[in-house]
Amino acid sequence: MDGSFFNLTNPTFTNIMGRFIINIFSLFLLIKVVYYKFSGKEKYVFSFFLMGILAFFVTSILTSVFIEMAGAFGLFAVLSILRMRTVSFSFKDMAYTFATLGISVINALNVLKFPLLGILIIDLIIISSAYFLELFLLKHKSDSLSITYENIDNLKPDKKPKLYRDVCELTGKDVYKIRIRKIDYQKKIASLDITFRE
Repeated sequence: MDGSFFNLTNPTFTNIMGRFIINIFSLFLLIKVVYYKFSGKEKYVFSFFLMGILAFFVTSILTSVFIEMAGAFGLFAVLSILRMRTVSFSFKDMAYTFATLGISVINALNVLKFPLLGILIIDLIIISSAYFLELFLLKHKSDSLSITYENIDNLKPDKKPKLYRDVCELTGKDVYKIRIRKIDYQKKIASLDITFRE
């Protein structure tokens, strides 16, 4: 990379800055508008933004010094392996980590070859996919808990509808799955795992 790379009139540099604006806009939509809206977690917003910005600039500079796409995706793999190692880091948070890195790397690759409109379309496809998947999860969100059930006569296969009605009335939940964990015939009670829609 020669000394003129950071010249404001350098087409490569100005192209990177243009793509950076698109990258920040896309990260804002993905992290703030989609991720934060549905998860409500503030603690990862900073990390996702900084990770996306860093991945964008490192990939942009690497591609500017003629490291090919394989090198850029190698960087993507390394950054993905070096993920946040916390106990509470869920699969969904991990998916947003990949999405953040993916958008940033895509926005930075092929600085002079790929049109900006194409980048915008790809970004919007990823962001809208995340949004509609969140809506799907929200619509089909469920939870489970264990209860002690006393009317073990309803546990017979032919009384399954009655069991569901009874458990729904007892818990006030929209129960759609019941699993019998344990039956104590002496005490005439059963431990049930129920799954219900929130």
